[in-house]
Amino acid sequence: MIEITDQPAAQLVAIMNRIYQGGMTTLSGGNLSLKDGDGNIWITPAGIDKGKLSPDDMICVRVDGGVEGSHRPSSELPFHQAIYRARPDVQAIAHAHPPATVAFSISRIPPDTDLWPTIRQICGSVGYAPYALTGSQALGQVIAATFADGHDTVMLENHGAVAAGNTLFEAFRRLEALDFFARAYVGARSLASTMTSPGMIVMDSGKSASVIQESTPDHWSDRELALSRQLVDIARRAYDRQLLLSANGDLSVRIDSIGFLITPHGVDRRHLTPEGLMLIPDARFDKTAYPSDSIAMHHAIYARHPEIGAIMLAHPPNATAFSLADVAFDTRTIPESYFMLRDIIKLPYGLQFGDGEQLADTISLQSPVILIQNEGILVTGKDLLQALDRLEVAEYSARSLISTTAIGPVRPIGDMELEELRAALGLV
Repeated sequence: MIEITDQPAAQLVAIMNRIYQGGMTTLSGGNLSLKDGDGNIWITPAGIDKGKLSPDDMICVRVDGGVEGSHRPSSELPFHQAIYRARPDVQAIAHAHPPATVAFSISRIPPDTDLWPTIRQICGSVGYAPYALTGSQALGQVIAATFADGHDTVMLENHGAVAAGNTLFEAFRRLEALDFFARAYVGARSLASTMTSPGMIVMDSGKSASVIQESTPDHWSDRELALSRQLVDIARRAYDRQLLLSANGDLSVRIDSIGFLITPHGVDRRHLTPEGLMLIPDARFDKTAYPSDSIAMHHAIYARHPEIGAIMLAHPPNATAFSLADVAFDTRTIPESYFMLRDIIKLPYGLQFGDGEQLADTISLQSPVILIQNEGILVTGKDLLQALDRLEVAEYSARSLISTTAIGPVRPIGDMELEELRAALGLV
């Protein structure tokens, strides 16, 4: 797991691989940098295939101005240097051109992250830097001035986006979150002319007023070990399928009558380990450690529904578009969608951070999937595979509905046909 290394060159390669494989940049586009403990800037090279980078391709720009490496540093080095001068707290920078994000830069409209509080928590208020020539000192000046105003994520007019952080992963996480926001927003605007408002913004700090005590067991039972490995695998698969943000969203799996394993708060879903998961024992409450603000919701659902074995709170862009738009998510599109998802109810934002009782009241075998307004989608299943299947079907169904808006009106399965389908599936 190269990302976890302290070696700057290896970190740059690992994160650029994720940006490129995630469709956030092209072979020649985008650049990353980070500062090492001596203040040197390590940066990706100019003109080298972003899909085939190695640590030997990385460039070190020393504090004294010397350059080490077998390639030229990125042509955007001037704006990286300018940001570091303007913000001494910044240790890493990520720049790319995700298509939906670029749409905001072309339209010259800054993304309103208040619409999606999870993204607001990650990115903050998104700044906007006016146009200047790529690679120029002028571009560095306008970008650095925007970061100096306190922004950690900045749109570049007719260019792309830049994110900064204390670590390269934090900078990447902000860039990724902005891309998810942009894709969900574009989808939502395709569905409806009006957006819903969260009404309030609850920042998931990883704490809750009333949570169950967590622990990492010294000894795993065979069942706990098997389920922990499966949960790690499913989290990675969901992340690689772009159903999860890198460090947000919660996946859990039932261990026994009420105990469960859950993903920890703020940890990269691409590199979870079984040892890093949190075990929530029976009915033990404490305020000393917190896997997530949604833990009470998981507990309430498991306590109310013994048939549920896995829960996922996720933020796939297309399904989340329905949580942002003032429109219903109609699952009566193809038989598989209706069979897997049933009728999807949308509930108000904030319920995921409460005691979970209203969500537990709504979730059932007949309503295994719920949209949470301005947040994402809550999916349950008898086990992790069924929950992942439902999450994938929800995202694919949402994507199909959004695509339909460019073709013609949505024509769902009719009432008579739906009753016939329900009878055939044993749902009546």
